[in-house]
Amino acid sequence: MKQRVYVLMLAAMAVAVVAPVRGADDASIGSDLKATIVLQGQSCDQIVSSKRNADSDYSVSCKDGNRYHVYVNAQGRVVVEKQ
Repeated sequence: MKQRVYVLMLAAMAVAVVAPVRGADDASIGSDLKATIVLQGQSCDQIVSSKRNADSDYSVSCKDGNRYHVYVNAQGRVVVEKQ
């Protein structure tokens, strides 16, 4: 019984530690995507949502209504396509 309580407490602590880190990664990805879009000469005031389609492939919606497909092409270049 004591061991079960210990395992449950350990699992709860792991969730409490991992959840904020995962949110920080999402914020970091969002700011990276926004910077990529702006550096490619497109407008995006704030990212409302982003969806990871595959490795280095994202669909992004901005607050100003613009939508973009951001990915790395076969030649290794970052491409931002307005949708």
